[in-house]
Amino acid sequence: MSQARCRNIDPEELFVRGAAQREAATICRNCPVILECAADALDNRVEYGIWGGLTERQRRALLKQHPEVKSWAAFIATRRNHHAAAAGTGAASV
Repeated sequence: MSQARCRNIDPEELFVRGAAQREAATICRNCPVILECAADALDNRVEYGIWGGLTERQRRALLKQHPEVKSWAAFIATRRNHHAAAAGTGAASV
């Protein structure tokens, strides 16, 4: 992930607790690898830190909501394609 926005920051900034996690997640905004990072963290069940703009709580919630997902990279790609197709046809995104 050589293109990651966080590659040159102190890792301690991404491993914070509580409300500080939301602030830390702003580092991920506009990151070119945000989806790949989130998928990797979800696929590997990373418990701590900010990954792909997601807090620990957000990742736990996604894992709980979608226990059937075997590959988060594939899941995210499918959802992204679905949303792009819906936007292109004028249909409401789901």
